[in-house]
Amino acid sequence: VQLQASGGGLVQAGGSLSLHCTASGSTSSAYTMAWFRQAPGKEREFVAAKWRSTDRSYYADSVKGRFTITRDNAKKTVNLQMNNLKPEDTADYFCAACRSCIFSTFQNFQQYESWGQGTLVTVSS
Repeated sequence: VQLQASGGGLVQAGGSLSLHCTASGSTSSAYTMAWFRQAPGKEREFVAAKWRSTDRSYYADSVKGRFTITRDNAKKTVNLQMNNLKPEDTADYFCAACRSCIFSTFQNFQQYESWGQGTLVTVSS
């Protein structure tokens, strides 16, 4: 599956942004779809995911209650609504797809075989 991410930008603290990821190729419903982020000098970290078989949502503790991941299998899109943004949310955000990742390690970026290009989110204080 090929992924295309968009929607980043500059926003003030407390503001909102919506990121979009469009999949092409294989049926996206067969994949666990996730968003990761990477700040300068830091390792790529898990943000949110939609598990493939249940479509249940999972979030990093740092974004729980502020971010919402949604999925539209018909449109092959996965979106990330980010509210109440904080300066520490500043990073490049990546969408990713995993067909065979296992539940115990799906928050590990190394489990994902397909990646979109990063989209930069900058939150000013």
